[in-house]
Amino acid sequence: MTTFGLCALFLASAMAIERAMAITNPHWYSNHMKTSVTKQTLAVIWCLVLLFALLPIAGVGKYTRQWPGTWCFISAGDREVPGNMFFAITFAGLGIFSLLVTLSCNVVTIRGLIIRCKTKSGTSQSSKQWERLTTETVIQLLGIMCVLLICWSPLLVLMLTMISTQVSSHDCNSTAVASNHTTGRDVQLDCNFFLTAIRLASLNQILDPWVYLLFREILLRKFCIVANAVSNCSIDDHKENQTALDALNKQNHDGNNIHKPQSN
Repeated sequence: MTTFGLCALFLASAMAIERAMAITNPHWYSNHMKTSVTKQTLAVIWCLVLLFALLPIAGVGKYTRQWPGTWCFISAGDREVPGNMFFAITFAGLGIFSLLVTLSCNVVTIRGLIIRCKTKSGTSQSSKQWERLTTETVIQLLGIMCVLLICWSPLLVLMLTMISTQVSSHDCNSTAVASNHTTGRDVQLDCNFFLTAIRLASLNQILDPWVYLLFREILLRKFCIVANAVSNCSIDDHKENQTALDALNKQNHDGNNIHKPQSN
């Protein structure tokens, strides 16, 4: 969980940095960013994250069984294990740093796309294509940022909170805490929220591919076509209904005019 969690965050940051460089400095990017550089970056990320995850084997930090006893993770608030606070704080700090880098680079990319789109504004076919591409890319980046924030922010912030308050997974089933009703209820809420937060973080591994798949250019274009078709159909139906209603009203009016002389 530590390895794949941090790798997902670091890979998202690397992709965000690459996008920002490609938009802000395309000439430098095309000359220096080769396939070999991408492969080396991926290898470095995987190796560094794997070495960090193996620190408990070297005696720094510890993985413990978490409440309710069905999964293992870093013991956030346990100060008795040597280096455990450093291990937990480093994990949370690296995760938050990665999120901030991803968000900052995506904001820079969106800003660069909008500025370039304004400079290319016009009625030509290329300008319209660039506007459509900008809209699709901005929607995709916003979706990526929302998924990352929703999935990872609760876990990372809660880990720092549990470290500062010295609440660990052992306190969830502790009989000493249960003697104080208020404290026990607060700790139990933290434990329940911690379980929900780790589920959200695990869900990110499933949602990430779908974000890139569902927000692709082709699917977004098809969605716009379907939305326009539905809108046009509803407008046409409204016009047909209005025309039929007007014809019926005219027919009734003509029938009344015909019957009026006969009744006289």
